[in-house]
Amino acid sequence: MTPLSRLPLHWQILIALALAAVAGLALQPDSELFGVSFFAMCSFLGTLFLNALKMLIVPLVTASIICGMMELSAEHLGRLGGKTLLYYATTSLFAILIGLFMVNLMQPGLIDGEPVKDMIGLAAETDNVLQKVDGRGAGDIAEVFLRMVPANIVAAAAQGQMLGLIFFSLLFGYFINTLKGDSQRTQKQFWRGLLDIMMAMTNLVMKFAPIGVFALVTKVILVSGLEAFRPLAWFFFTVIAALSVHMFVLLPLILKFIARVRPSLHFKAMMPALLTAFSTSSSSATLPITIDCVEQRAGVSNTVTGFTLPLGATVNMDGTALYECVAAMFIAQAYGLQLDMVTQFTIVLIALLTSIGVAGIPSASLVAITIILGAIGLPLEAVGLILVVDRVLDMCRTAVNVFSDSCCAVTIARIEGEQTALLDNPRPA
Repeated sequence: MTPLSRLPLHWQILIALALAAVAGLALQPDSELFGVSFFAMCSFLGTLFLNALKMLIVPLVTASIICGMMELSAEHLGRLGGKTLLYYATTSLFAILIGLFMVNLMQPGLIDGEPVKDMIGLAAETDNVLQKVDGRGAGDIAEVFLRMVPANIVAAAAQGQMLGLIFFSLLFGYFINTLKGDSQRTQKQFWRGLLDIMMAMTNLVMKFAPIGVFALVTKVILVSGLEAFRPLAWFFFTVIAALSVHMFVLLPLILKFIARVRPSLHFKAMMPALLTAFSTSSSSATLPITIDCVEQRAGVSNTVTGFTLPLGATVNMDGTALYECVAAMFIAQAYGLQLDMVTQFTIVLIALLTSIGVAGIPSASLVAITIILGAIGLPLEAVGLILVVDRVLDMCRTAVNVFSDSCCAVTIARIEGEQTALLDNPRPA
């Protein structure tokens, strides 16, 4: 065993992040190692790590939800579901309001009182983005309810349609309780065994997280560098400031005064999941590690995590909702558009709905932003203003999304009377 492998996982990932920053800044995209493109190597290793995580999602989510549902009565399910949805709606609303306050305070779309549109210009990738979001609109929100009940659950799982998989698993787990005798015992033993296997496989994949994180982050820095951020630095830091307030002020207050746990211990317990979310930019891909951290390190029961976390990874997007609001307001400022309170309230409402409704759509945040821009009368091409820094901000807001999900699991567990969520003695990495 090497000295590095003896370190807690979150320290291994932090070291990998630091090395990725050094490598990304020191090398060029066309640099080679042993005759092989360094960029290609990072792309291969990063994709391999992401594929390993995604490979776990369907069986882990299915087994986790079903095992959680097997322990719930109808009364317990209604109570748990209502509290979970209330939490998700409330924190998303507060995230948007924080973003709205920060963007009005810092006004990143103005320099010396002048709109910055002409100073920044549109990113070259605008046409590609518009092709991705072409034909998307508010009607996509209605499709959420259709995706909840897929015609073919196997096809839905294969296509990554998590809402359909979650809905099916909720029903399946609930109706296991209606079975009698050996049939019920067999089903419960099978799904508990499958969950144990999937958690063991997750632990194996987590051992390679530092390598995957290094490859993914290095690839981003090799492409983006630091020069690209200078023209949009004020917008970038406005988003970061708003995300920081939500993640390091609001959510810890919920943990301290509602869940009554120590926020610092929860941050420590969730560090592997947060760093993985940052590097992968995917709540769904991070879900196996999120479940592992909340159950094994934070001590929350599978009854709660099996319901709250898969649902949260699909519909709870605090960071995304905040970013949508700030981006739309920034673009409005950049174009010199003065927005009254009614229009700003419209942005808040649309950001709240779209953060839930379009989360399962590719380029979800860009889709939501185009919906908002259309509502306030700005051209869709304006998304080109933010493309340069969108990738890095995506990494940051995904970490916020995942942390909010974990706070929900802990808060609901404590409200439900679980003592294991106190986090007085978090399990070591």
